[in-house]
Amino acid sequence: MKRAPAAGRQYRVSGKEALSLILRYVQRRISEQIKAVAGIIIYLLLFQSIVLGIPILDAAVISLGMVLVVVGLAFFLEGLLIGIMPMGEEIGIRLPQKASTTVILIIAFVLGLGATLAEPAIGVLKVAGSSVLAWQAPLLFLLLNRFSAYLVAAVGLGVGIALVLSMFRFLKGHSLKPYIYVLISLLLALSLYAQMHPNLRHLLGLAWDCGGVTTGPVTVPLVLALGIGISHVANRGGEKTEGGFGVVTLASLVPVIAVICLGIVLSFRVPPPSLEQDFFRQDQHSFLFESDEEMKDYVISKANISTQLQVFQLDEAALISHVESLMQDPARFHKVFNTEHAFEDWLNSIDSPERKAQLAQLVSGIPANTNPSGGGIKQNVMNALRAIVPLSIFLLFVLYFILRERLTKPDEVFMGLIFAIVGMAVFSGGIELGLSKVGDQVGSNLPVSFTQMDYPEQRKMIQNFDDDLVNTAITAEGESRRFFYYEESGDVTQVEFKTENYDAPKEVYRHIPSRGPLFGKGPYSIVGILVVLLFAYIMGYSATLAEPALNALGLSVEDITVGAFKKGLLIQSVGIGVGAGIALGVAKIIWNLPLFWILGPIYLLLLIFTGLSSEEFVNIGWDSAGVTTGPITVPLVLSMGLGIGSQVGVVEGFGILSLASACPIITVLGMGLYINGKRKAFLRDYQAGKSELSAEDMVL
Repeated sequence: MKRAPAAGRQYRVSGKEALSLILRYVQRRISEQIKAVAGIIIYLLLFQSIVLGIPILDAAVISLGMVLVVVGLAFFLEGLLIGIMPMGEEIGIRLPQKASTTVILIIAFVLGLGATLAEPAIGVLKVAGSSVLAWQAPLLFLLLNRFSAYLVAAVGLGVGIALVLSMFRFLKGHSLKPYIYVLISLLLALSLYAQMHPNLRHLLGLAWDCGGVTTGPVTVPLVLALGIGISHVANRGGEKTEGGFGVVTLASLVPVIAVICLGIVLSFRVPPPSLEQDFFRQDQHSFLFESDEEMKDYVISKANISTQLQVFQLDEAALISHVESLMQDPARFHKVFNTEHAFEDWLNSIDSPERKAQLAQLVSGIPANTNPSGGGIKQNVMNALRAIVPLSIFLLFVLYFILRERLTKPDEVFMGLIFAIVGMAVFSGGIELGLSKVGDQVGSNLPVSFTQMDYPEQRKMIQNFDDDLVNTAITAEGESRRFFYYEESGDVTQVEFKTENYDAPKEVYRHIPSRGPLFGKGPYSIVGILVVLLFAYIMGYSATLAEPALNALGLSVEDITVGAFKKGLLIQSVGIGVGAGIALGVAKIIWNLPLFWILGPIYLLLLIFTGLSSEEFVNIGWDSAGVTTGPITVPLVLSMGLGIGSQVGVVEGFGILSLASACPIITVLGMGLYINGKRKAFLRDYQAGKSELSAEDMVL
């Protein structure tokens, strides 16, 4: 009897053995994600608790969020590996063999659009709008709130167009350089125009950051699979296409153009930035909200009491009546008064003691907010279904009806899609509960290093307060300062007296603790700012070294350059670039520097480096920016930037991600020029008979 071939053998295992194998596999996958996440999270939490001396708020919720991030990411990546990627790889291999150029370009466009919508980090853009005030940046507020779907669609459209350009480039055997020259020139021209426009100026940071959000764990593998397949077919004629490199570059540049163009179109219907009360006197502000009720809710949540009364026609009774209607809907009430003390602060702005007592009595009956993150399991599951299912259906349609191919393991693919949906839903919950909270909390507390900060969440209500307790000090310049002594846990401290915090009829003083600057002196300590920039650099450098995609890119680069550009050298170059980029982005927020005047010179320098570099290093250098913005880095960096921005009083805190993507290109291209320079110098010496040639001399 013939023995079955090894590939066809089947082995029977007991239920216990099967469970043991599965558990070992799951443990390995979970361990990989813990290694990727743990280092950067521990660094952030230790910096806040030890260096800044600030306790971690909602530690239990954050811990739960971190668990969800690890488990969700493990499930999602496993689903991507066994469910979505096999279909993408099959299409990448078969499509050039069986389809015309037109069909290839159409499929590439739809694939780019669908892959972007399935990116886990794309959801971060949808929750980033709460920190932007409508009157300070109306266009940015509109795109992050009411028109967030338009923003995501523009990003997806940009990736789709980028993938079409990439496939066309591979089919024609074009160099990447002309595409970079044209796209960067167009981007700089659009960005300069936006910088001169009062509304578009505040959109630039978000637009450039969108380029980093697109190149995540879904988009990059899928577009590379298609790009490698097309480039292999194109390479049959002997033309060098760099094995699929360059796709990520275009996928990170074209979406920026798409978002700026969307902003230009919408800018004609959006009022310009203005003062708070002036903004709500204009009729155009209604375009930013879906209803008059939503606008009034927003005013109560974000504006001061004088603006609220203005919106309610100076009728305090109407304002109070609207708040009472909020109390009938606990979810809506908690959305408006989204912090523990927000309603208390609003109540203190009401003049009528009777009204205060009545509202205080009503609010006591409202149940606590059980979903402070604002998402919810059902919403996360629906978002995951909307992201994964359409992309999967399209991939299956291409396989079965265009390529006439069948899946070799449909059961595994189906299970992978289930894993991807579950993983994305769980990961989204983890972002809301863990990653975003950590980034926002650390970002919000970082400014205490260089300036004085208030901590309203630690407020104390001092009972039986009297004016007689207040003292007055005078400076040498004749300026007076009122203060009082406050005892807590046996320690007596001197506290500045603020009239707005004193409720004389109730004899209650709201004491809001403040700290800082922790390093140096003055309102904006240079020493403290340097500490923050060093923190940002170490964060970017260490987070980049933990990115699994960077290690894979390093191996590919070492192979393509025949050992001239070592994997370790690439990893260090990218890490240094990302660290410098994040530090530069934090400096941009602290000093409220215009993003264009930072990015403009960087990209002009990159155009020079690109012209001087060989084709292989151009592809490697520009693609290296894509691996720096993974599903962990994006939420953390965005949340941290917005947190810092909210404390230092800037209009928006975007732009860090764009600089974290641009600076590594400089370091990698610069290292490439250095390597090529050493090569040429050695060859000149060798030809002149000044040195002997060895294999080791050709590498660093």
